[in-house]
Amino acid sequence: METTVELRNVTKYYKTEGRKKMILDKVSLAFERGYSYAILGVNGAGKSTTLRLISGSELPNSGKIKRNVRVSWPLGFAGGFHPMMSGRDNLKFVARAYGADVGEVTEFVEDFAELGDYIKAPIKTYSSGMSARLAFGLSMAIEFDCYLIDEITAVGDARFQAKCRKAFLRRQETADLIVVSHSMSTVKSYCQRGIVLVDGHPIYFDDVENAIETYYRLNR
Repeated sequence: METTVELRNVTKYYKTEGRKKMILDKVSLAFERGYSYAILGVNGAGKSTTLRLISGSELPNSGKIKRNVRVSWPLGFAGGFHPMMSGRDNLKFVARAYGADVGEVTEFVEDFAELGDYIKAPIKTYSSGMSARLAFGLSMAIEFDCYLIDEITAVGDARFQAKCRKAFLRRQETADLIVVSHSMSTVKSYCQRGIVLVDGHPIYFDDVENAIETYYRLNR
């Protein structure tokens, strides 16, 4: 079985006010190539944390995470931008970090994000919408084998949203997805398999419909 990502005996917890909040408790899990997965769970179950662990933006307390393909950061995630650098300089930095053509990435994102002269301004001057457009454009500019998606939110007006959907569907033709979403219509549209997080443990489903049923039962 070819896999995109493997979790091997992974434990993740946070300590708050002397208490330990367990997110993943000695979890071993494999995401098979050729399939897109939904990660479901009630609020606070650890879905977004799991996605950050898979991306490498957070580290587990113990265990290993193996990425066998080129895995994206969480789609639309703008937390990695340096606020004092311009949008353009941030694009160049990320392109170099991922071994992508700097000129091609910059040209694509500047055209896609439609920020005009703001592309030359520091990120700290951007609105949340502007940052989201820059981050989404950058996500689409660099090709990945597996895209991580944390609650796709509408960015911009209807025309720009349609532009985003078109770019995303084009990428999905050649890549797998791991999706976190409370929208079951989104999950059904993009995913074939599902994982439901319950008390630090994943329940795996070959059929995403069964994962959705379990999610609804937990939310009653």
